[in-house]
Amino acid sequence: MTQPTTTVRLPQAIVVGDLADALGVTPVDVIKELMKNGVMATINQVVDFDTAAVVAADLGFEPEEEEREAGAPDAAVAEEGADTAPTSLRLAEEDDPDAVTRPPIVAVLGHVDHGKTTLLDTIRRANVVESEAGGITQHIGAYQATAPDGRILTFIDTPGHEAFTQMRARGAQVTDVAIIVIAADDGLMPQSREAIDHVRAAGVPMVVAINKIDAPNADVDRAKTQLTEVELVPEDFGGDQVVVPISALQGTGIDELLENVLLVSDLNEPKANPDRDAVGIVLESASDRQRGVIATLLVQTGTLRQGDAVICGLTSGRVRAMIDHEGNRVKEAGPATPVEVMGLADVPPAGERFEVRKSEKIAKREAEDRRRELAARGDEREAVTLDSLFGEIHKGNVKDMNIVLKADVQGSLEPLVDTLDDLSVDEVNTKVIHASVGSINESDVQLAVASTGVIIGFNVQPETGAKRLAEQEGVEIRVYNVIYDIIQDVEQAVQGLLEPIYEEQQDAVIEVRQIFRLGRRNAIAGSYVREGTVTRNSRGRVVRNGEVIHDDDLSSLKRFDDDVREVAAGLECGIQINGFTDFQEGDEIVAYHMERTR
Repeated sequence: MTQPTTTVRLPQAIVVGDLADALGVTPVDVIKELMKNGVMATINQVVDFDTAAVVAADLGFEPEEEEREAGAPDAAVAEEGADTAPTSLRLAEEDDPDAVTRPPIVAVLGHVDHGKTTLLDTIRRANVVESEAGGITQHIGAYQATAPDGRILTFIDTPGHEAFTQMRARGAQVTDVAIIVIAADDGLMPQSREAIDHVRAAGVPMVVAINKIDAPNADVDRAKTQLTEVELVPEDFGGDQVVVPISALQGTGIDELLENVLLVSDLNEPKANPDRDAVGIVLESASDRQRGVIATLLVQTGTLRQGDAVICGLTSGRVRAMIDHEGNRVKEAGPATPVEVMGLADVPPAGERFEVRKSEKIAKREAEDRRRELAARGDEREAVTLDSLFGEIHKGNVKDMNIVLKADVQGSLEPLVDTLDDLSVDEVNTKVIHASVGSINESDVQLAVASTGVIIGFNVQPETGAKRLAEQEGVEIRVYNVIYDIIQDVEQAVQGLLEPIYEEQQDAVIEVRQIFRLGRRNAIAGSYVREGTVTRNSRGRVVRNGEVIHDDDLSSLKRFDDDVREVAAGLECGIQINGFTDFQEGDEIVAYHMERTR
C-alpha cells in the first residue's frame, strides 16, 4: 500500500479511470470514495482537481496540482497549449497555512407561511452590514448581516429546499449552517420535515428557530416534542439540537438565534485563503436583454476581482462588473461574499462551480475542451436502481440503500417505513431518508439524486416535472399499489434476487430468396436485408404467411463465403438458425435481441 506521505501531482481535471491509475488503485476504489463524498461518476467521467484531491487524501496521498512553468507569459501558454491550471488548489482550506476564518454561510428553510421570509426581512432590516439593503438584495438572493458581536454572516435566500438539495446534488457543498423555521402555532408540518431531510442528506448542521411565539395559540413545547419524532432532541430535553424560540415579526430572539448560528458554525471553523485566485459557486443566473448574462456568484475561497477571467462549467468570460448585496459596484469580493457578476458568455446552471484562470483565452479554450469531452462521452449519471443494487454492493460502491417513500395516506406510510427499515442485511442497510404523503414531486427527485437513492410510491403517481427530471438524472421511480410487492422487491434487491425484465428490440427484417441445402440436416437461407442491421448475436424469428414457425439464435451469418459480424440493409447474406432447416422462399426472418429494462 502506498505510504500516507506520498505526494501525487494531479491535473486541473482528470478522468476517473486515469485517477485510479495515478493512485495505483482500482477504478472501483475511486468510485467508492467519490460516492462517500456525494459524487456519482462513471469510470469515464471527468472530475475536477478539488474532487480528485479529496479522493487522493482519503486514500492516503498528499495531492498537489500540476503547475505551468513559472514566468511563462499567458499568451505563450495559450499558444503552446501548456498546462493552464491555477496554482495549488486545496479543498480542505483549514489545512492551508494562509487560511483565515471566514464568515459562515447560512441557508434558511421551512414550511410555507411559517415566517421564513419575515425572518429574513427582519435580519436584513436590522442587521445588514453598514447600511440598509437595496432592492438588489431580493434580486441576487444573498446578503450579509452582522451578529451582535460584530461578526459577519452570509445568508442565502434560496427559493426552498429543492434548490438547496439541487446544489448538493451537483456536488456543491455551499452552506455551513441551515436554519429550519417552524411556527409555534402550527408545529412540525410536512414541508418542515422535508426540509430537515434535505439538510440531513447534505450533511449540514442545523439550528431550529421556533417562530411566532407571540401568536395566541403558540405552543413551543409541543413543537419541541414534535422535533423528537424526527430524531431532533432539543437541548432542554436532554439532546444536542439547538432550538431558539423567536418572533420574527417583533424581532424577539433574533440576536440569540444569530449567536447560536455562529456557535454551531464555529465547531467546524470555516476558513478560506483570501490571497489566492477565487473559487466558488453559482447561486442563480439569468439573461438580461440590456445587460447580457447576469450570474450571482458566491466566493468560497480566494478573492474575485473585476477583470478576472473565469471558467464556469461549460461557459467562460471576464468579470466586467460586480455588484454587492446592497446594489453597490465593487472591485473585489473575498471569501463568503455574494456578488452579481456580468461578463459570462452563457447562462451557467445553479450550483455550477466557477474558477479564475490566467487569461480569458485560456478560460475559453478550457470551456470548449469540456464541451467536446462532454459530447464525446455523454454525461450519463450512473444511478443505483433496485436491480443494480446487489452488484453495486459487491463492488463496494453501496452500503446504504436510501429510499424516498411517498404514499397516498399517512396510515400506509408508517407501517411501510418500519417494515422497510427492518429489511437490512449484512451487506447493506435499507434506510427511508424521507417519507411523506402526496404525489412524487421534483423535490423528491432532487433528494434521491443527492443521496443516491430510489423513489418508491404507494398509490401515488409522479408529477410530470418529476418524471422528466428523474429521467434526466437517472433516478429510479417505482410505483406500487400492493404493499407486499414493495416489501418483496426491496427484500429481493438487497439479497440480489430481483428478477430482471427484458424487452424485445428489433434489429432487422430479412426476406428469404433462395435455399441452399448442405445435407439433410443443414440449410442456409440466401436472404436480402430489407431494413435495419442483422448481427451475429441476433435471434431470428421465422415468419410464414403471418405465423411464427420458429424462433431461436442465429448459428451462422455469412457474406458470400465469409463469416461476418453484421449485415446492413440493402445487402444479401446467408443465414442459419439453430434447430431449423425447413426454410422456404418468401419466408420472412425478423432479427431481434432482448434488452434489459429492469
